[in-house]
Amino acid sequence: MRIDQTDEEAGCLDPEETVEWIPALRAFARSLARNAEEADDLVQETLLKAIRHREKFRQGTNLRAWLFTILRNTFYNGRVKSGRERPGDEDCVSSNPWTAPTQEWSIRGNEVMAAVDRLPIHYREMFILVVMLGESYETSAEICEVAMGTVKSRVNRARAMIIEDLGDREV
Repeated sequence: MRIDQTDEEAGCLDPEETVEWIPALRAFARSLARNAEEADDLVQETLLKAIRHREKFRQGTNLRAWLFTILRNTFYNGRVKSGRERPGDEDCVSSNPWTAPTQEWSIRGNEVMAAVDRLPIHYREMFILVVMLGESYETSAEICEVAMGTVKSRVNRARAMIIEDLGDREV
């Protein structure tokens, strides 16, 4: 507070007048931030700073200009600060807020692979080619030098054998 400033001149931030400017602050914040959530955060930060530094506001000056200046400075200071922060790569683990537990899937995958390994070789190779590697029936028939109907029946039988081995209705 200035020495020549009276108590009436300093820290007289009128709450009602401040609330009147919130819609204008939001509009200005949205024009700067271009994101509604970020703009709302910016307005909230502006109001907090205005309350925290209310003693710096002088009665009789332009409250709107004072609030807009705080908002603008807060926005640009935030931009400068975020420019110094190094964001992670897009494939960075920190971009994934959580990871589903894999224990059950790992166990189940091991069970399925063990059942596949127990298949007779001619069923196993067809199952691996078609189901696991995604080869077409035609290509699998060429690779194994059998008819396409043989590939289809072996894949079907392999599925049934795995389901029976695992005691499930489906893999």
